[in-house]
Amino acid sequence: MSVGEPTSESAPFLSDDSEVEGQEEGGASSQRTEEEPASGVSDVRALLTVLILCYINLLNYMDRFTVAGVLTDIEHYFGINDEKSGLLQTVFICSYMFLAPCFGYLGDRYNRKLIMSCGITFWSAVTLASSYTPREHFWALLLTRGLVGVGEASYSTIAPTIIADLYVKGKRTNMLSIFYFAIPVGSGLGYIVGSQVSNIANNWHWALRVTPGLGLIAVLLLIFVVQEPKRGAIETRPEHHLHQTSWLTDLQALRKNRSFVLSTFGFTAVAFVTGCLALWAPTAAVFAGKKAPCVEAHCSSSESLIFGAITCVTGVLGVASGVQVSRQLRKKTPRADPLVCAAGLLFSAPFLYLAIVFAEASTYATYVFIFFGETFLSMNWAIVADILLYVVVPTRRSTAEALQIVVSHLLGDAGSPYLIGVVSDCLRKSDSYLWQFRSLQLSLLLCAFVCVAGGAFFLATAIFIESDRNRAENYVPSDDEPIVVPKSGRSTRVPVSSVLI
Repeated sequence: MSVGEPTSESAPFLSDDSEVEGQEEGGASSQRTEEEPASGVSDVRALLTVLILCYINLLNYMDRFTVAGVLTDIEHYFGINDEKSGLLQTVFICSYMFLAPCFGYLGDRYNRKLIMSCGITFWSAVTLASSYTPREHFWALLLTRGLVGVGEASYSTIAPTIIADLYVKGKRTNMLSIFYFAIPVGSGLGYIVGSQVSNIANNWHWALRVTPGLGLIAVLLLIFVVQEPKRGAIETRPEHHLHQTSWLTDLQALRKNRSFVLSTFGFTAVAFVTGCLALWAPTAAVFAGKKAPCVEAHCSSSESLIFGAITCVTGVLGVASGVQVSRQLRKKTPRADPLVCAAGLLFSAPFLYLAIVFAEASTYATYVFIFFGETFLSMNWAIVADILLYVVVPTRRSTAEALQIVVSHLLGDAGSPYLIGVVSDCLRKSDSYLWQFRSLQLSLLLCAFVCVAGGAFFLATAIFIESDRNRAENYVPSDDEPIVVPKSGRSTRVPVSSVLI
């Protein structure tokens, strides 16, 4: 047995059988017939898997932004201010962020389909429970929104790695673009469905009861249709056998990956701005329209509907244009991906700034500027995911996804909605309608400056992207990296150099 070849005894207990078989047969991969894909999944099943993952991703973001679509109703129902309203998004992102590393660790080692199925079932149940929060217990709504992050963390860290194990190169980029279309479209549908269901039922609680049923359908599709691909098999050369390394070793390798670190900070800027706009843009639009303040239990939802439609359209345009521009630019430079991400953020900054400045003068101008600003901002989604997948080796991708989620949310949208609410309350000199708008307007100006900082990080990523991609594509496990070997019926990790041949 060669040094790098794992045995069936060293496979994790919860690993999918197809994965174990694929590891045992790694040395025979060069003799694989053309009829059998390297991933172990047929072309039709692979496409269905991507579509199901896209559907779940859409539900994920639809549920996340349903609260933003009925935020004004929630404020009046519980009698809370901007600061407490911002906490609704913050507690969700915090739980999602802190649990992501746990699921990233599990996703790199155990059956991913099982992990996602359990997570989505839990998410659906907690979301349904949050819709029954009584008026006097706002803390219960905060708690249930925080628990929703548990289910979403189990999915978001793992789904992109399954797509990476099904496709490579151009096909992978295309499939990732389909997957990430669901983010802006789902976000927009969250505003639309939340506000419209609340309108029809004349009760905002019903807005939170739409996605749980759709989530249970997603679980059934995962169990009966999705097939677990062999981890890394589609891109592993026959002479190189990838093996699992310790979590600390993975973290150390990712810390030294400059493209991964810099692109993560760039994406943090995207998360910060997206979090701010997601929660506060519809509310700001209400003030910009100079309507009378809503004092009823159920408020008008036209702004959420308009903003939701803009988010859907700009998301599709942004993701599609980002992928196409990147594909054409790759013919001229291998640094195309980070350059397109940088351009998207730098072009988005002035449009978002103008949207906020012109809000008081013209609501129509505000919507036009937001349209262009969000279009450029959405150019990053699929490209950032693609960058991570090709600069990180297959056995560390779930961990890398989790780490990127932690950093981008910790410094991004975990605190940005709450920060904007706090700044708005601090700047407000009186409780007049004018100062409710003016304080929120001034606090939102921060988004434009964060976009510029994010663009700078992506420009720095372009400096290192070639060397880091070549290092990942030509990765050969070193003799000092620990591998999993059986010891008295239990697995333990030892350096390769200490294994007797």
